[in-house]
Amino acid sequence: MERTLKLVLAYDGTEFHGWQRQAGVRTVQAEVEEVLRRVLRHPLVVRGASRTDAGVHARGQVATVTTGSPIPTGNLRRAAGCRLPPDIALLDVAEVPAGFDATRDAVSKLYRYRIHNAAYRPVACLAQRYAWHVWYPLDLDRLKAAARRLVGTHDFAAFASPGAERATTVRTVRGITVQVRGPEVVLDVEGDGFLYNQVRNMVGTLIEVARGHWPPERVDTILAARDRAQAGPTAPPQGLCLQWIRYGPTRTESVATEDADGPA
Repeated sequence: MERTLKLVLAYDGTEFHGWQRQAGVRTVQAEVEEVLRRVLRHPLVVRGASRTDAGVHARGQVATVTTGSPIPTGNLRRAAGCRLPPDIALLDVAEVPAGFDATRDAVSKLYRYRIHNAAYRPVACLAQRYAWHVWYPLDLDRLKAAARRLVGTHDFAAFASPGAERATTVRTVRGITVQVRGPEVVLDVEGDGFLYNQVRNMVGTLIEVARGHWPPERVDTILAARDRAQAGPTAPPQGLCLQWIRYGPTRTESVATEDADGPA
């Protein structure tokens, strides 16, 4: 009898060419599938909720796999977890209803972006793999004012990079919080879903405002233009981490939380 299993994964994306399986390069999906095939002993496909890009990290990626194996979930977590490479961790395995879809059933996701805002390099904090080094001063009041204009339901076409066609570019950003932790500026962006490179393009735009190149009101102009060329640059991947994915009351939630320990 087939079962649908929900996996919660964390990984350091530095050495991966993203989540999605691709020929000739190392990806998270391919590594996880290889280990699960050996443990479950049958062909399979692992479907992830988010296709993180090369260099992007995760602390709460959710994926599913279908299996006829009777191995208990706890045993599977231990058996597969110890065989995964050191830059991937299998945090949880749980049986879910057969119709569960890790992508379509998600109701909220949170991405965190870390900026090392200091004259010295982030290697001084051992954060060079997990933060964008912005050495020039940032006006956080301007950054927060611009971020507030991104919250809500908007057409985010101007913040979507080419490469992934969607039926609609309308998304809802539920909140953007900005925290200062020593030399780091941490942006948490929560939404119902995101377009290709949307968070990184939003961060790049916010930095242009924070460094004084644009007024906060420029965000309104960018949204209305629906033109990627009007927005700021794409922030580098190493600062981005998928923190968690949540599901509705009839589904199961990710076990990872935004306060969990980890590199991101």
